[in-house]
Amino acid sequence: MARAKITVGELIARFLEQCGARSAFGVISIHNMPILDAFGRRAAENISGAIRFVPSRSEAGAVNMADANARVSGGIGIAVTSTGTGAGNACGALVEALTAGVPVIHLTGQIELPYLDRNLGYIHEARSQPEMLASVSKAFYRIWSAETALGTMREAVRTAMTAPAGPVSIEIPIDVQGMQVDLP
Repeated sequence: MARAKITVGELIARFLEQCGARSAFGVISIHNMPILDAFGRRAAENISGAIRFVPSRSEAGAVNMADANARVSGGIGIAVTSTGTGAGNACGALVEALTAGVPVIHLTGQIELPYLDRNLGYIHEARSQPEMLASVSKAFYRIWSAETALGTMREAVRTAMTAPAGPVSIEIPIDVQGMQVDLP
């Protein structure tokens, strides 16, 4: 019997729910729609423990709200941003979470894999985005494939929650977010 398939975006939503996250904060962008669609679909279906997405006016605001949510709940904060300038806008708030030792998962989109790291100026590609995010986060990860998504997310949450706690940025190319994976 074939296993059910879900998108990487859905996998991320379900995994974060299992980590106890009940809210995510962010800016809606073409480069994070599969994740946001999964949050929205699960909330609309009244799935127990589904993450409620709260739109923010800026990426810095999203990370600040995720930071506050983690401090109040004692759990992990979730922020979702776009790539390029959107991810850059989150940097000041990531530094705040880093210096305060607050566990925040920062999910940022990225352009499609075939164009990534080629410095072609493709859509929202920003040079050195991984280095930028690594410099203001406890750790940085990029999800390269559907097969590595769950393992990368597990390691990111473990890193964020391990003392000294802090924000972890995870970059997920838009085509990877939409890839199908077996339901674990």
